[in-house]
Amino acid sequence: MTIKYTKDHEWVRVEGDVGTVGVSDHAQHQLGDVVFVELPDVGRQLAQGKEAAVVESVKAASDVFAPVSGEVIEANADLENDPSLVNAGAETTGWFFKLRLSNPAELDGLMDEAAYKSFVEGQA
Repeated sequence: MTIKYTKDHEWVRVEGDVGTVGVSDHAQHQLGDVVFVELPDVGRQLAQGKEAAVVESVKAASDVFAPVSGEVIEANADLENDPSLVNAGAETTGWFFKLRLSNPAELDGLMDEAAYKSFVEGQA
C-alpha cells in the first residue's frame, strides 16, 4: 500500500491497481465543517489534475481534483448522508471515491507523506 499527496491537498492510497482518493487532514482543517459533498459517478473516466468532486463547507466550496487518471469504480455513499465524515476522518472514513488507475506512472509525480508535511509546513 502506498499513499501519495498532491499540492492541491488530495491523497491517493494505492492497493494493487485501485486508488482510494480523499482530501488531506490539513485540507479539512482549512475547509472547516463540511456540509455537502458531490461525488463522481461510477464509470466516469477521470484525468489527473482535473475536477473529480466538489466539497462544500461552512466557509467555501472547493473542487477536488483527481490525483491520478482512471475509472471511478466506487463512490463513498456514506458521505452523501453524513458529509461530516470528511472532518471526522479525512484520511480514513472520509474518503471520496475509488478508481482503477489507468497510468500508475502518474504516482511518481506525487509527494510521499514526508514531502507533503514539509510542503504544508512551508505554506504556514
